[in-house]
Amino acid sequence: MKRMLASLALGLGALSATAPALATSDYARTRYPIVFAHGLSGFANIGPIEYWHGIPADLNANGASTYVTQVSAFQSNEYRGEQLLQQVQEIMAISGAAKVNLLGHSQGAPTARYVAAMIPARVASVTTVGGVNKSGSPVADVILAASQLPVVGAIGTDLLTSLVNGFGAFIGLTAGQRLNQDSYAALTSLSSAGTAAFNAKFPAGIPATACGEGAYTANGIRNYSWSGTGVLTNPLDPLDAMFGLTSLAFVGKTDWQNDGLVGRCGSHFGQVIRDNYFMNHIDEVNLMFGLVSIFETNPKAVYRQHANRLKLAGL
Repeated sequence: MKRMLASLALGLGALSATAPALATSDYARTRYPIVFAHGLSGFANIGPIEYWHGIPADLNANGASTYVTQVSAFQSNEYRGEQLLQQVQEIMAISGAAKVNLLGHSQGAPTARYVAAMIPARVASVTTVGGVNKSGSPVADVILAASQLPVVGAIGTDLLTSLVNGFGAFIGLTAGQRLNQDSYAALTSLSSAGTAAFNAKFPAGIPATACGEGAYTANGIRNYSWSGTGVLTNPLDPLDAMFGLTSLAFVGKTDWQNDGLVGRCGSHFGQVIRDNYFMNHIDEVNLMFGLVSIFETNPKAVYRQHANRLKLAGL
């Protein structure tokens, strides 16, 4: 049964159950629940708009037990990690599960990795999707550099930060939550320097080489990742144009292949399932009502296959 976690201001989760899905198979029936952690500017759902569009329901129909969490849309990795940690503990208390399988997209990747570092005995696996793992996002670097320009200045930076924080608060309120927002802390966390600092504290699963794989198992936790290298994937998706613009931040970079926000090699963590799906950053979670590339495996099938992978691994 899928349950939606509604976070309060301090990040404490209040569970509300949705109607249970009738499983038609046990293909995705993992031993432990799968817990979803959204990325920057994300949410659980806003009315009919689901961040993980149709994915939890599909897994439920195939025997999985899933939980969708919500943390601050804009905050540091550690702050969001603490919010997710409290919700994971609540999930285990309610479900009786001994462990969970964490699955994080974008900034949800370091958010989930933080939880795994805090309670390794209660985490069976960590899977990152388009995760900001190895080297940070050049897009964050560009925005931070722009904020230091004289034409922007401290006043301009404060104004823009306040506007984005307000947008984050609006996302939360629209989704029925009131959560603290700090977009500048989020950008700093996702920058190359911020990511390097985070990885120094939480190195488990991070590759030792520029584009290699990380430890498949660390601290008793199985680590997996996958990501895309598509940008303009569907002419009907209004977000494609935005990713076309943000992908320019990767021009001249060694890790130039990207999904619009995260580089191919920079997404690597643990066992790399695949790093070149023809998906952009939002396609990876089937957002925008499933307006994804028709020339690539449907994202729901990728998640279903991964749940089966966890099942076969006894997780």
